[in-house]
Amino acid sequence: MAGLGYAELLIILVIVLIIFGVGRISRLGSELGKGISAFREGVREGSNEDDEKDTSDIEA
Repeated sequence: MAGLGYAELLIILVIVLIIFGVGRISRLGSELGKGISAFREGVREGSNEDDEKDTSDIEA
């Protein structure tokens, strides 16, 4: 099985645009970006909570 070239990727992109439309794809991209941002923020908050627990264990 050969890899996808530029022509194949362009054809796939055109088909996706026809099926979903530009507006829906941009909305999906926006929602995906918001989800990734929320995930990163949650990971950062979880990491901060772990750091606080580690320092409180040392002080006790």
